[in-house]
Amino acid sequence: MALFAIGDFHLSFQTPEKSMDVFGKAWQHHEEKIKRNCEALVGPHDTLVITGDHSWGRKLPECEQDLAFIAALPGRKILLRGNHDMFWDAKRTASLNRRFEGRLSFLQNNFYAYEDYALVGTKGFTFEGPFYLDGEGHVVGWDEEREAHARKLIERECVRLRRSLDAAVEAGYKKFLLFLHYPPTNILEQQSPFTDIAEEYGVEQVIYSHCHGEERFHDSLQGTVRGITYRLVSGDYLDFRPVKIL
Repeated sequence: MALFAIGDFHLSFQTPEKSMDVFGKAWQHHEEKIKRNCEALVGPHDTLVITGDHSWGRKLPECEQDLAFIAALPGRKILLRGNHDMFWDAKRTASLNRRFEGRLSFLQNNFYAYEDYALVGTKGFTFEGPFYLDGEGHVVGWDEEREAHARKLIERECVRLRRSLDAAVEAGYKKFLLFLHYPPTNILEQQSPFTDIAEEYGVEQVIYSHCHGEERFHDSLQGTVRGITYRLVSGDYLDFRPVKIL
């Protein structure tokens, strides 16, 4: 059994006006890439974690074909909530898990097991600007009102992440893989409340997505930082080829 991850499918089978084709070559027929690569790499007994932004549908009926597409991919599918997943209110996670039992698993305020690891996570959040630059491109300030609002969202997401980790700890798990949709830090940070929590609980890897386009792929941490491995798994970064985590 292997563990794979990828994010940002941005499917639009029922919302064709949201087609991602307009965002460049990497997104051309990306649904076909997802299907082809998952079928080539992921086996029926493997686990695939999809780190958010699954569907452009705003309500669940508008997402049925997108979620059916994901459910038909090989392996066990664990879904994390992304900022564009409007069909998934945080309070509806339990009902989604009941509705899709045996086909899809939704990760929010809970955890899932993979061998002796607990798979934990939450959507996360990070302040993305606007940042104000000088003539040489150096950051000299930012929108302080938006940054203050971002701090409140980060605090809320940290509470949810601790619930996920504490549930795993209570169940006896000592090894953790942490999944976020948003990157754990923004372009100005080398640490954040999310990296602090990861270090506090001894998380081995932090896997995240959300960063699109070559100019954004290095917005946050990658590689080993203070003993934790950080991985970006945005769909276009991987050319929609799931990466093996374990």
